[in-house]
Amino acid sequence: MHPYLTFDDGTEVVHSDLIHEDGIDKVLVHFERPTESGFDSIRCELPSYTWTPWEGSFSKDELAFFDEFVHSNAALLYKYAATGGVKVA
Repeated sequence: MHPYLTFDDGTEVVHSDLIHEDGIDKVLVHFERPTESGFDSIRCELPSYTWTPWEGSFSKDELAFFDEFVHSNAALLYKYAATGGVKVA
């Protein structure tokens, strides 16, 4: 997984390398935030935009924001997944 960005509340967004599966290029996008009892985390698989909860819980508003975020960042996430992540100087 490669770091993509961190939101102000500490939620980190990371993504996989490009995954070639069944003739489809896929990217896994993972959202994770530390809590007092562990983590809130959820994963989205592109291009199907299938969401998989992992542990903890995000609010409905947060999930709607993440869905909008993934849709608006899909092209960049694919680009960076294909090139091994964001290159930072």
